[in-house]
Amino acid sequence: MWEELGTRLEGRVVVLEPLRREHEDGLRAAAADERIWRLMSTDDPEGWLRVAFAEAGAGVRQPFAILAGGFAVGSSSYLSLAPEHRRLEIGHTWMSPSTWGTGANTEAKYLLLRHAFETLGCRRVEFKTDARNERARGALAGLPARFEGIHRKHMLVRGGESRDSAWYSVIEDEWPEVRAALERRLATATRSAR
Repeated sequence: MWEELGTRLEGRVVVLEPLRREHEDGLRAAAADERIWRLMSTDDPEGWLRVAFAEAGAGVRQPFAILAGGFAVGSSSYLSLAPEHRRLEIGHTWMSPSTWGTGANTEAKYLLLRHAFETLGCRRVEFKTDARNERARGALAGLPARFEGIHRKHMLVRGGESRDSAWYSVIEDEWPEVRAALERRLATATRSAR
């Protein structure tokens, strides 16, 4: 396993901290809006929290609390961990609608990608989302991550509903270009916020 997988990642807009029990109340408050869960694999924020802690304890996932202004506003995780192949997935990402359009998700992805490629030495970072989730797909295309296709009937979600998953990736050869694009977007967002 990567020793530095669960490292605190600090940006200008958000800070990602490895998930701890003291984040629970803030995450519950941030997760209260039903719009967050409409296209997630679960529509149960309490269940999501239980699974996140269990999978973190089992070493199969590294969840992070996303903080803005010192308050929990969402979460994202490293999962599908394959250190022997220098590959992982960024997923289980959700954020309070109050952060939508603020650059918080862009910076969170930037911090996670930078850490994956530059500290952990990843060769490939994967993403997958519900094929119907246009907001998430637009955000992934905007990184830019490369669209790799649709896995039909990939998962059973939200109590048995069939989900087609859209897959995206960034590989180490593309990281310099993706990093530059994200840094330009973040610089623009910072100037706009002033």
